[in-house]
Amino acid sequence: MLKFESNHFYTGETSPVFSAEMALEARSFHRKIKGYAPTPLVSLEHLAKKLGVKAILVKDESHRFGLNAFKVLGGSYALGKMLAEQLNIDISEIDLSTVASLLKEPLVFTTATAGNHGTGVAWAAREMGQKAVVYMPKGSAQASVERIKGLGAECIVTDVNYDDTVRLASRTADENGWTLVQDTAWEGYEKIPTWISQGYMTMADEALEQAAQMEGCMPTHIMLQAGVGAMAGGVLGYFTDAMGTNKFSTIISEPRAADCIYQSGSSEAGEMTAVTGDLSSIMAGLACGEPNPVTWPILKASSNAFASVTDNVSALGMRILGNPLKGDTAITSGESGAINMGLLYLMATQDNARELAASVGLNNDSVVLMFSTEGDTNPDRYRKVVWESMLPAEC
Repeated sequence: MLKFESNHFYTGETSPVFSAEMALEARSFHRKIKGYAPTPLVSLEHLAKKLGVKAILVKDESHRFGLNAFKVLGGSYALGKMLAEQLNIDISEIDLSTVASLLKEPLVFTTATAGNHGTGVAWAAREMGQKAVVYMPKGSAQASVERIKGLGAECIVTDVNYDDTVRLASRTADENGWTLVQDTAWEGYEKIPTWISQGYMTMADEALEQAAQMEGCMPTHIMLQAGVGAMAGGVLGYFTDAMGTNKFSTIISEPRAADCIYQSGSSEAGEMTAVTGDLSSIMAGLACGEPNPVTWPILKASSNAFASVTDNVSALGMRILGNPLKGDTAITSGESGAINMGLLYLMATQDNARELAASVGLNNDSVVLMFSTEGDTNPDRYRKVVWESMLPAEC
């Protein structure tokens, strides 16, 4: 169920690119979007007592702009930065409701996605009066396809895995003169992925502000899930700068089938290591085999441990969050959003996971912060997991 590796490359070095100052710019942009409100930070007091920690704080991103996931933060900020650059103005001058009138014709944005990122790009393009073409890897949920199409975007399901779908989207964008909006980077393509990761820092800035308003609830442990590491790196960079080095411990978790960050952290030199194959996992949003080179240096420098878990750990987390102890708030968390709740439960209750808990100093004084990054974006599978006991914990 669980493999983990302590990070032997930890330095605690901060990043000028992912800082509290940059987060303020991103959040200022998001505040101007109609319907913006900080998503809830839920304290699960009874579960914390049961698991032997001081507090468990869950940032519930199922409330984000009515899209049931956090990814829109990155896509919208990146599109705002691109349009500001196109118009030679500062992003603070971008008004989503009028920006289209400043362009001769709509721009076409394209991306590859497992679902939530593409939804965010499609939504942001629609809100800004632009066009979007979204590519999805084979096996993508039809619910995700329909959600993207419902936002006015063209959606094309490929017959290859996520990383090859990224390459296809990039190639198609070059051939058609479109703008690629991808949340991973490679040599020569770093600026837009950096903007996307900076957009995710709004979520972290909200969480820290909310935690500060709860007595004795500043995080001592932060659990972040990774696909390519775009969200994890941006958010970790923010916390390292805003809270200070050595003020908290961080675990980065991934699905076993696509654990490129774990493999990179376990490598002899801490070099980026790709995972190939179908990358098949119920955690579709995390099923990515190649680390993001923009955010890997942050994860390498400031994570304390890397964990690789099987799908049933995420399924366990979904059931725990959706069926809380009496007095705690229920959270509808999808497969990628619930991985860390399942992992925390194992760390507190299973002998083979307690070593990980000890390595990061988890104890009854710990305040654990995690991000439920999506709700039931795949409703059918959510019900199979939570109602029908798909992927039971003992597997």
